[in-house]
Amino acid sequence: MDQDMVMRARVQLLSANRRVVRGTEGLRIYRLLTQVEPEVYGSKLAYVLVEASASALVRELPEQRLALLDEAVAVASALDAANPYRTMVLAKALAARRHLEGQQTHGM
Repeated sequence: MDQDMVMRARVQLLSANRRVVRGTEGLRIYRLLTQVEPEVYGSKLAYVLVEASASALVRELPEQRLALLDEAVAVASALDAANPYRTMVLAKALAARRHLEGQQTHGM
């Protein structure tokens, strides 16, 4: 792991001055930091992945939406059962995945 990239990501989080950094910037930051500290950043990554799956950028791309949601489920599932955010983000990711599958089944 490139420690300079990790340090830059942490600085970007601090300078963002927000509880959760969203969008492509958040995805990049949390994907990187989750590799280093999964219990600290994994729940935020899962949350941002679910948000990204509903964004206008992928609204008409069901395969990409599903890939984002599959990643969110995998990240949330990998969190320790004692992680206080695990249940919430896993439920959110699974619900979003079921919703997308329902849309695909019904041709929406």
